Amino acid sequence: MTDPYSEIRPYRDHEVSSVIDDLLADNEFIDTLMALRGNKVAKWLPVVSRLFARRFLKKQIAGVDTVEGFQALVKPRLDRVVESTSQFSSDGIDALSTSSSYLFISNHRDIVMDSAYANIVLVEQGHRTAQIAIGDNLLQKPWVSHLMRINKSFIVKRDLSGPKQQLAASKQLANFMRSAITENQGSLWIAQREGRAKDGNDRTEAAVLKMLTLSRDKQSESADDVLGQLNIVPLTVSYELDPCDCRKARELAVGDDYQKRQFEDLDSIAAGITGEKGRVHLHFGRPLRSDSLSVADAVRLIDAQMVENYRLFQTNIWAYEALGGGETNALPEIEGASLSHSEFMARFDDLTPLERNLALSAYAKPVFNWLHHLAKS
Repeated sequence: MTDPYSEIRPYRDHEVSSVIDDLLADNEFIDTLMALRGNKVAKWLPVVSRLFARRFLKKQIAGVDTVEGFQALVKPRLDRVVESTSQFSSDGIDALSTSSSYLFISNHRDIVMDSAYANIVLVEQGHRTAQIAIGDNLLQKPWVSHLMRINKSFIVKRDLSGPKQQLAASKQLANFMRSAITENQGSLWIAQREGRAKDGNDRTEAAVLKMLTLSRDKQSESADDVLGQLNIVPLTVSYELDPCDCRKARELAVGDDYQKRQFEDLDSIAAGITGEKGRVHLHFGRPLRSDSLSVADAVRLIDAQMVENYRLFQTNIWAYEALGGGETNALPEIEGASLSHSEFMARFDDLTPLERNLALSAYAKPVFNWLHHLAKS
């Protein structure tokens, strides 16, 4: 039987061995790994260095022939990165069943780590790891695509030539995601918007939810019927520090005329993984259980939980105050910071006044959203 999702789905167990062989044969993949490990010899003796790197990797990967086996190989390395770059906490997962599949709709601050933190919690609490949505704009190299799909990522096609192709791709994606949830194939993670919230404003794009409704049977279902079946859980990740804060501010300062350098997203991925993040908190929200759920209601409910469940840090307050913000007594209690006020403000010393204001605004936005939410309630 033809697999309708073969182009976008994560790799299956029977594909793992072949994909690993392709990765080991890719010089660019090997060179990237050596660069990340700080192998200076590779610059002068690339052929010899690759030979030894391949031998080392083959030994490390020996016997890995399933997706679960590959993720088990990666997890200790991810745990070490998390431990060295953040103080991580979470809550809300206890209310979710380990035997169910959920559609986690998350705010999006970091290209890789948002979903990585989620999977750490899921594994530790006895859940299956989630399948992760990733835009094809990030898969500019074959080895990156292989690496992401073997780690349970599914592809969101964005680089398409016209509206017909975009509609077809959106329907394919919607059908894949719905079948994964309704057939209990494991949870999915998807961002609440296309791209990261570089301005710090965690708002759900209605287009994301409208895409999900394309899986409906037009003869027997309404769009509202679909969203109610997807077991949607808002997921909120809060960072005390954003390793890419200055990068984002520079991009925002240029605006629509900003042109990314080739492979700039890969640089952002590396910075987000290895950069200091201070305290990080992940909150699994309340499932949106309903027989019928409109796009507008889903957006409203998700956004409300994003604000309510966002863990405010002292860095958010400092940025709010630096921008002339008012009284903060109505906010939840804020725990102590992992850095001093002067250390935080020094992060922006090399920015222009406009860039500095944008960087501070991104940290301050959750405070403004909290105060606005309190005023409405």
